[in-house]
Amino acid sequence: QVQLVESGGGLVVAGGSLKLSCLASGITFSIYEFGWYRQAPGKQRDLVAQIDNPDSANYADSVKGRFTISRDNAKNTVYLEMNGLKPEDTAVYYCHALDPRGIHYWGKGALVTVSS
Repeated sequence: QVQLVESGGGLVVAGGSLKLSCLASGITFSIYEFGWYRQAPGKQRDLVAQIDNPDSANYADSVKGRFTISRDNAKNTVYLEMNGLKPEDTAVYYCHALDPRGIHYWGKGALVTVSS
């Protein structure tokens, strides 16, 4: 079955960096679109960044210039590199996959906490 497993979350001081990884299994990785979403306590889940194949990326305005999404088709992995982190970036970050038939898949999430 399809599995998306996030890793790389943690606690960081404002201005610091983290890199999230999402390892996908059970899919033909190269034909999927991927995205990272985040959900802060008491708020809705919002799109942070998404990437298709080949490598066309879109970002939420709040992270443009600070976050970079990338994919490695050989490793079945999607990354989110986060620089210049702010306390308002604190959230659970979810990996998302969309297959060509329109079926959505989600990981269980990785907590990112940015202290001021």
